[in-house]
Amino acid sequence: MRGKLTAAAPLAPLVWFKSGGAAETLFEPADTADLQAFLRALDPAVPVMALGLGSNLIVRDGGVPGVVVRLGKPFARVTRLDEVTLQCGGGASGILVSSNARDAGIGGIEFLRSIPGTVGGFVRMNGGAYGREVKDILVEAEVVLRSGELVTLSNADIGYTYRHSELAAGAVVVSATFRGHPAEPEAVQAEMDRIAAAREASQPLRSKTGGSTFKNPLPKKAWEVIDTAGCRGLTIGDAQVSEKHCNFLLNLGSATSADIEALGEEVRRRVRAHSGTELEWEIQRVGVERE
Repeated sequence: MRGKLTAAAPLAPLVWFKSGGAAETLFEPADTADLQAFLRALDPAVPVMALGLGSNLIVRDGGVPGVVVRLGKPFARVTRLDEVTLQCGGGASGILVSSNARDAGIGGIEFLRSIPGTVGGFVRMNGGAYGREVKDILVEAEVVLRSGELVTLSNADIGYTYRHSELAAGAVVVSATFRGHPAEPEAVQAEMDRIAAAREASQPLRSKTGGSTFKNPLPKKAWEVIDTAGCRGLTIGDAQVSEKHCNFLLNLGSATSADIEALGEEVRRRVRAHSGTELEWEIQRVGVERE
C-alpha cells in the first residue's frame, strides 16, 4: 500500500455541509493499482464508499463504518484523446473538466461547470444541470470493483436513469471518457459564463449546503412544490430550507446532520400532505445515526 490510510478520520471538514461523524478508515490511494491492491486485500465483509468533493452528501453524526476511499490529485488529471474526446480522472472537478474542454475546442460539456463535484460522483449519480446529464456525454468509465478488479464499462453497461446508475455498491470510478462536439473556445466560455451567472443568481453558493436536495418530480420542479407547501425558510435547529432556492438545505452554523436530515424529511412530509407529490432524496445520506 502506497497511499495514505487514516483511522477515525473526521469527514465534516471534507463535505459541504460541514457536519457529520468520522470515517472508520479513510484511504487515499496513490494510483489505480494501489486502490486495486488495497481492495483485494481487504476483508470482503468491510463496506467501501467513495467520496468526492462531498457536495451532495449528508454524513450522519455517528460516522461511516468501513472504508471511505477519497481520490486525490493522482486522479484529477484530464487528457485529450482526440478532437472531441477527453479522458478524465475520477477525482477531477467539473470546473477542471469543462475548462479543459474549452481549451481543446470541445462543446457540449459546459454543464459540468455548474455541478460542484468530481467525475466519479457525476458518473455514479448521472449528474446533470441545464438540460444535460452525464449519460449524454459518457463513452465509458474505468471502475475498480469492490473485489479490486478493474473493469471498463460502457454507457449502456452503467444502466442510467434520472440521477441514478446501476453501478455496484463499493465500486469506485477511477476515470471516465467524455465526448462532446467541435466548438470555438470563445463560444464554450460564453456558455460556461452563462451557466455560472444563472447558478450565482439562483442558488446559495456561499453557504454550507449540499446542492439540490430532492430529485425533480418531473414534469414539476422540486423547488416549486416545496415553495407552494410553505417550506421556504423552514428551520429545524440550525438547519434551514434556503430562502433563495428552496430545494437547497443550509447549515446556518452548528446544525447536526440529524437536524439537516430531519428537516429534509419534514419537507417531504409537508409536500406530500399539500400536493400528494412524493419527493425523492437526491442528496446521498450515508453512515449511522449517533447513539
